[in-house]
Amino acid sequence: MMNESTGRRSRGHGRVRAAAAALCLLAGALGAAAGGSPAAALTPPVSLTADDLSTWQTNGIVWSMAATDDGLVYAGGTFSTVRPPDAPAGTSEQPAVNFAAFDAATGAPTGCKLSFTQSSGTSTVRALTLSPDGKTLYVGGQFASVNGVGVSNIAAIDTASCTPRTNFKVAVSATVRALAVTDDTVYLGGDFNSVAGQTRNKFAAVTTAAALKPWKANTDEVGRAVQVTPDGSHVVIGGDFFTVNGTKSHALAVVNATTGALDKSYPGFIPDTSTVQDLTADATKFYTANEGTGGGVFDGRIAVDLTTFQQVWRDTCLGATQAILVHKGVLYSGSHAHDCASMGEFPDQPRKHLLAQSVDDPKLLPWFPDTNDGIGEPVGPRAMAQTDKGGHHYLWVGGEFTTVNSSPQQGLTRFADGPDTGAPWVPNVSVSTVAAGKVDVNWQTSFDTDDGELTYRIYKDGATTPVYTTPGYSVFWDRPQLRWTDTAVAPGETHTYRISASDGINTSAKSPAVTATVAAKAESYPARVLSDGASLYWRYDEGTSTFAADTGTGKDNGFLRNTPSYRQTPAAVSGPSTAIGFNGSTQYAYSNRTHTQTAKFSVETWIKTTTTRGGKIIGFGNKTMEPSVKYDKHVYMLNNGRLTFGTHNTGGQTVSTTAAYNDGAWHHVVATQGSGGMALYVDGKLRASNAQYTKNEAYPGYWRVGGDNLATWPNRPTSNFFAGQIDETAVYPTALTAAQVSAHYALRTGG
Repeated sequence: MMNESTGRRSRGHGRVRAAAAALCLLAGALGAAAGGSPAAALTPPVSLTADDLSTWQTNGIVWSMAATDDGLVYAGGTFSTVRPPDAPAGTSEQPAVNFAAFDAATGAPTGCKLSFTQSSGTSTVRALTLSPDGKTLYVGGQFASVNGVGVSNIAAIDTASCTPRTNFKVAVSATVRALAVTDDTVYLGGDFNSVAGQTRNKFAAVTTAAALKPWKANTDEVGRAVQVTPDGSHVVIGGDFFTVNGTKSHALAVVNATTGALDKSYPGFIPDTSTVQDLTADATKFYTANEGTGGGVFDGRIAVDLTTFQQVWRDTCLGATQAILVHKGVLYSGSHAHDCASMGEFPDQPRKHLLAQSVDDPKLLPWFPDTNDGIGEPVGPRAMAQTDKGGHHYLWVGGEFTTVNSSPQQGLTRFADGPDTGAPWVPNVSVSTVAAGKVDVNWQTSFDTDDGELTYRIYKDGATTPVYTTPGYSVFWDRPQLRWTDTAVAPGETHTYRISASDGINTSAKSPAVTATVAAKAESYPARVLSDGASLYWRYDEGTSTFAADTGTGKDNGFLRNTPSYRQTPAAVSGPSTAIGFNGSTQYAYSNRTHTQTAKFSVETWIKTTTTRGGKIIGFGNKTMEPSVKYDKHVYMLNNGRLTFGTHNTGGQTVSTTAAYNDGAWHHVVATQGSGGMALYVDGKLRASNAQYTKNEAYPGYWRVGGDNLATWPNRPTSNFFAGQIDETAVYPTALTAAQVSAHYALRTGG
């Protein structure tokens, strides 16, 4: 279990298997407010930085880890050498056959060297745990000898001398994948069906002198995790199994610590397509790490009350969890999480491998160091361990990864409770002067890997003292727009603005200066768009960044993907604003905010293209960084230049133009749906409609501009992505009238 006062796992109830991996993440956005308390370097309850420390590496996979109270870390796995930090594979290597020991504070190997081998086949260390007094390290896996001393898939190591105990020998018929130990008992789980010549299916218990105990918790499939409850009266087991002692209980069960009798079964609690990969506990709960295969899987984490053995919470992130560990009220995990949308977090996107959440709440906390998938299966992290040394707490992570925080680092990495050295990203800034006598300074909140609450400071006209300071909350998938309006200006004046972001210790560089000339009168076109109720309005005036500012009061900013062509001129409407260009293959924009669409809406934008490959111009989809699997409420161009407006209501509903609009000129496109049906306008005139199409499918999603999936839609063009320029994109929660559409088009010249 985890000792909450020290943050270390108590030896007597230590988790069995060291697997590790990446957690699921946290959402939410706070609006800007004047003043406010400065940000702290870490957002509580997170107490570890996301800055990886210099650590030796392995040349293979780390499957298991354990740590002593005095700062020694053991790593076991499938590898043959270790090498210094920054050393490329194959250089400066030292022999280390499936095992290595390290100083927690320096990341360097110690003098403890053990080789776990067998005469044929691949030997591997899959489980490590320490006795409560720290004098013995128990090792499980697939091996037949330790430094030449014969064993059978399990061994006991005297930690003082770093030698195998010759008085601990027991024959285990197959791989040992999990271990837990008390003062007098070693519990093991794995692939075996025989221990000490007697039947023990997947789980067994022996004394610390290696005598088989009568304890029986027989299962029908592999055992992967063992956790003794803090009071020592129960053992929690996890794995692939469907029965325990003949009773249905899939993947998880609680058994008696003395007899192995089933105390709590969990039929139907975890889907048949999912398994338990790891277990850990604190004083009041135990936690599961889960992996699924195929459809309908459960890959997240579960918290279970230790008194009632009932679920407290579960998260539903997709991307299997391999390792979990508790420290100071936070559950850290290793996984390859890629979709946490079902719990209000990030939608499907490239994998994230390390996550954190409160032990009391499954929402993700702002702690996002990362690895890659690496080698092997590959899934990234596989094991975790923690300890203190030299006044600092260290979290060690092992696994299949070959990079950490985007830099080369194989097999091992570590994090500490300080110092925090990583600065937030430089803010992306945009200015707007659509209204007379003021400047709206908009910015996309930054990202810091271990702090969600940042402090922003705005500097005007090169001053060293900020004119405005405000806090703002952000995580990597939710970086809301903030705004400050400068009214201390006069028409005709020109001003510059820069913004920095701080986590309380580290401050980003100031953003590049952006310049605004104060307008003497409001711009006609944007004024009408805003007065007609646009809930999203992107004008594309930003320089090189990921930010598309929302000019309206909703501040529903966009993310620009894959570096589109910025500040294209001439733009669609008169004035100082610019357009944006997309390449028709990879570039697009999506809204930061998730929306639940209603039946009434309008989308409006301007396009300019000569493409003969078509593509989606604007639409609604359920993903941001991957092709959507639900998608409609869209306007797309066919290969011949004609436009189609489509929504979905049990089936596709479309209306299309008869004319082509890929002539290299700017065209105004508006699509509406409401009680009057669907209508498609081009250049201020109705071009296609159907009064019967009044409904569309409701699902949470994002507005996307420039590209998304078009599979199954009529006359699907060659490309899902639009090649050309786009400008003045707006979304409305109502169906614009023909008069409103005509009025907007008429204002293109300034009106």
